[in-house]
Amino acid sequence: MSIKADAILTEEIRIRGTVQGVGFRPTVYRLAKACGLKGEVYNDAQGVLIRAVGSAESLNKFVERLQQEAPPLARIESITRSSYTDDRTFDDFLIVESVSGVVSTEIAPDAATCPQCVEDIFNPLRRWYRYPFTNCTHCGPRLSIIRTIPYDRDNTSMAAFGMCSNCASEYSEVENRRFHAQPIACYQCGPQAWLERADGKPITASMFSMLDDVDAVCTLLQKGEIVAIKGLGGFHLACDATNEAAVQKLRQRKHRYQKPFALMARDMAVIEQYCNPNSKERELLVSSAAPIVLMSVMGEGETRRRGERETRRGGDGEMGRLFNRQSIIDRGKWLPIAPSVAPGQNTLGFMLPYTPLHHLMLRRMNRPIVLTSGNPSEQPQCIDNQEARIKLGKIADYLLLHNRDIVNRVDDSVVRVVTSAEGVTEQKSSSNSTSYRTQILRRARGYAPAPITLPAGFEAKSQILAMGSELKNTFCLLRDGQAILSQHLGDLENAAVFNAYRDSLNLYLSLFEHQPKVIAVDKHPEYLSTKLGQEIAETLPVTSLYHVQHHHAHIAACMAENGIPLNSPPVLGIALDGLGYGEDGTLWGGEFLLADYRGFKRLATFKPVAMIGGEQAIYQPWRNTYAQLLSAFDWDDLQQHYGDLELLAFLDNKPRKLLNQLIEKGINSPLASSCGRLFDAVAAAIGICREECSYEGQAAIEMEAIVDFSNFNDIEEQLIYPFTINRRGENLNSLLYIETRPMWQALLDDLKQNVPKSLIAAKFHYGLASAIATMVNHLSQYNVSNQVVLTGGVFQNRILLEQVMRCLEEKGITVLTHSLVPPNDGGLSLGQAVIAASKFVDCS
Repeated sequence: MSIKADAILTEEIRIRGTVQGVGFRPTVYRLAKACGLKGEVYNDAQGVLIRAVGSAESLNKFVERLQQEAPPLARIESITRSSYTDDRTFDDFLIVESVSGVVSTEIAPDAATCPQCVEDIFNPLRRWYRYPFTNCTHCGPRLSIIRTIPYDRDNTSMAAFGMCSNCASEYSEVENRRFHAQPIACYQCGPQAWLERADGKPITASMFSMLDDVDAVCTLLQKGEIVAIKGLGGFHLACDATNEAAVQKLRQRKHRYQKPFALMARDMAVIEQYCNPNSKERELLVSSAAPIVLMSVMGEGETRRRGERETRRGGDGEMGRLFNRQSIIDRGKWLPIAPSVAPGQNTLGFMLPYTPLHHLMLRRMNRPIVLTSGNPSEQPQCIDNQEARIKLGKIADYLLLHNRDIVNRVDDSVVRVVTSAEGVTEQKSSSNSTSYRTQILRRARGYAPAPITLPAGFEAKSQILAMGSELKNTFCLLRDGQAILSQHLGDLENAAVFNAYRDSLNLYLSLFEHQPKVIAVDKHPEYLSTKLGQEIAETLPVTSLYHVQHHHAHIAACMAENGIPLNSPPVLGIALDGLGYGEDGTLWGGEFLLADYRGFKRLATFKPVAMIGGEQAIYQPWRNTYAQLLSAFDWDDLQQHYGDLELLAFLDNKPRKLLNQLIEKGINSPLASSCGRLFDAVAAAIGICREECSYEGQAAIEMEAIVDFSNFNDIEEQLIYPFTINRRGENLNSLLYIETRPMWQALLDDLKQNVPKSLIAAKFHYGLASAIATMVNHLSQYNVSNQVVLTGGVFQNRILLEQVMRCLEEKGITVLTHSLVPPNDGGLSLGQAVIAASKFVDCS
């Protein structure tokens, strides 16, 4: 029987998703009033619950507007409507107190300062003028301050700060954007920031001109000092990015000698002095996530012209109107970025201010600052004041501290933008035709712990914990068809990082009341994450401990984020990385797998080559060059044809007799089909990081940076480096592999002809992309899937990724890449979780 439009109904409306701490209840209240409804709304452990009385028409209109007018940071996952049959009378519509229960709601990521709050901190007539902890329901801390669900002030580190009457009034005003903004505060009642000298000596006002301690940091940076700054999810170390002496000083003190530093700029106008952001990069920079965005550096001449132009006019970026109004722009001459900021790179990682403290600190700074993680190299980011005094006191000259506790350590996220086939090269693309894809390289602040909705088939209520990898670790909680990835935690081989990993894991399990019945771990028996997973499995009543092959997990993660349903046919997954433990007990790293969630078949790989010295080969690229050459040629033949090359002389001076014995006897020299090590070998061959690297992948990254598109614009296909495809045996079902010998012969010939390194690097990148596409073509003869997944850390290489996409998409192949989780090991836990779920979907 149909319901009349004017019939009065009482409904219970359940909203699930990111709906707490984002201004959702005030929106519900406003819309309910506008639709003439009575009832109530409150937070509970499952999200937001609404009880509403009104006509069918008004209730339908209310739900429709709720979806259309949700707050900026809200994410509605589901809306469930049912009749409410309790005998209650509602005289008005009210927001009532939160209730607890079994946790199934989401926690919002920390969000960058909204434009309204920026306006507040720069307006002398408002009570938040120059207050560095200003926030509202549209912005501010979330994950970094929460201790437990539901997201109420008493459950955060703001519980220590009682609200003054003004803040309490705004907190209670439903129409105010700070209604129930849990971190609401002002100078009178909230956290305070102060400056200290690292040597413990007192600070006097006469030391520098300043409005307050936050403004004083700008003066210190301009004078070449290093300042440790307590931010949103941890400490940072800052210095003037145009001051080479200051940057070098920071590198020496931090013991981070070559890895690029992140930059922060006051506004877009400052960034435009050094980079030329495309539309997608701009969108990411000003988003609520406010990540570090890797962007290509402009040519020196164009950079200088833009810089001088912006210096003259004082900048007109996102907040330029506010700065110009105050006439406080520092109009010094334009300066280039210090060479030591990003040595060997052709990109810079920029972010915009994402807290009021950053905005206030940079208001007079018309040049970028270095803003890198506040920690000794490879250690976890400091989050505690006393910890910072001890660990950062010998790195920084000053410390800017505050008294709002950081509960959850959250580093800055890193993203880059890649283009798809229709605009894959800079020469062929245009702003009108280019299709952009976001690639997350580090998923942390602004993104975590927002859940990832899993594809059809994963709705069962299994509670799964996936432990992640050894490097770039994240862990993953899976249940109710959603995956919650932790923020980036780092490399577990460092004891302090591993301890932080355990602490974060315990916090998440408690925060989400997660009781895993399945624990998924990597197959590598020596991974600390695997060992911890086994330890947890022995102490918890879990259904199973499930070991997941590394590259299968990479592929499954990409499938899951691209919405491939559980029962879909297999895809062809191409997983290229440094290494992962294979099914046969050897090290894999260049794999072509026919895979679904439940299993895989290894169809092809790269030719296995010895990693001489094991882990030493990761940090001494010449070892890979030597192993590759020995695998492809007889050494005497090499000497006969290429003996006059500097490369051969370099390798000949190494202890080759010992190295040969290590290879022949398999002593600490495991065979690995690693594409990552191939990149290292080629880079070392042309003189890039030949002797050693200071971080994994440095040689490959610096080789990518020297590729010169102008020298490679119209190169003929036959001039790219050739690879061949061979079989390991005579059987047609035996494993295919990519043979590198012809590539090495062509490369050595180019070295003999003194071909520029930039062209050699280009020919290698394009040749490898062609070889991968050729392998896919070979496999297609056996009715392999028309969907291809590109995953693994090697596909962080933008040139290789874009060229492989172009080659495949031109053949009509559907290419799936990452955009929600990193292609590197930071996304591995998602793959582990969905593979385990595919085996145990009926657990509940």
